[in-house]
Amino acid sequence: MRRYFWLLIAIAIVIAYPFVFATPFQQRLGALILLYAIAASAWNIIGGYAGQVSVGHAVFFGCGAYAAMGAYAHYTLSPLVGIPAGIVVSVAIAAVIGVPTLRLSGHYFSMATIAVAELARLIVTNTDYLGAAVGLSGPTVPRNVFDLSFISALPYYYLFFAVLAITLGITWWMANSRMGFYLRAIKDSERAARSLGAPVARTKLYAYMLSAGLTSVAGALYAVMFGFVDPDSGLGILISVKILIMAALGGAGLLFGPLVGAAILVPLEEISNSLLGGKGAGLTFVVYGAIIVLIARFQPGGILALVNRLWAKQRSAGDPAKGAVDAP
Repeated sequence: MRRYFWLLIAIAIVIAYPFVFATPFQQRLGALILLYAIAASAWNIIGGYAGQVSVGHAVFFGCGAYAAMGAYAHYTLSPLVGIPAGIVVSVAIAAVIGVPTLRLSGHYFSMATIAVAELARLIVTNTDYLGAAVGLSGPTVPRNVFDLSFISALPYYYLFFAVLAITLGITWWMANSRMGFYLRAIKDSERAARSLGAPVARTKLYAYMLSAGLTSVAGALYAVMFGFVDPDSGLGILISVKILIMAALGGAGLLFGPLVGAAILVPLEEISNSLLGGKGAGLTFVVYGAIIVLIARFQPGGILALVNRLWAKQRSAGDPAKGAVDAP
């Protein structure tokens, strides 16, 4: 009951945020936090629960962004029409590249995903239909609510919140299903899981495909909000690194870890960019690198794992029954 109480409190805070912080910048900041929390939660399925650290999820993010913006730019259709196409393409790419790359482990898998993402970025950069290096933007026609075009960031905030709730619901269902138990066993010891009969290759591939599809949705929502996508904003290596760090900072393998990481990292990046302008572009890489070092050195489990550990220690210290048992 206590867990559900805190969950309801968190939901109430998220719903009330745009009314308490009502300036355009603050509402846009809240929408970005939820948007990147969706992408980081999608990455968490393969990177957190399965332990396969992908640094190439930008390829799926970009698929969603280009599919949504392509439907609008080339065919004057609602970007919503492109979202299913982006999901299908992302899942297909994950299935094709997942079969050989998921046989790799550790940094070899990470290097393979980086290579795939960079190859996709180069292909898009040299494809005129996808806008090449210039990118894609919507046509010069009036936009309406069916195009998800809003002046204020408030509608985007609640739209992203709804999608994040669905993403977390899917992740919770997956984590508590047979697939989730298989993934945790694979993460602990792939050899032991295989010896006990777990379908290792198939389970990792399904997790990779699910992660790809949800990441594509995040990319599509990004394109819908900004009305523009280019190779760097949709397929750049920084996209992959950003969502990876958000999940790791908050707590990879924990349901709400990516949301906690996004709530810390996105304001940090946006405020530094606002204060420093163009001079702060390179600072982002420095901050990301420092966060990676700090997480690896002091708290590999992430902030939420630290909070859970401290909470459990406090409860055990304040439990008189436990203290009586431990007393000599």
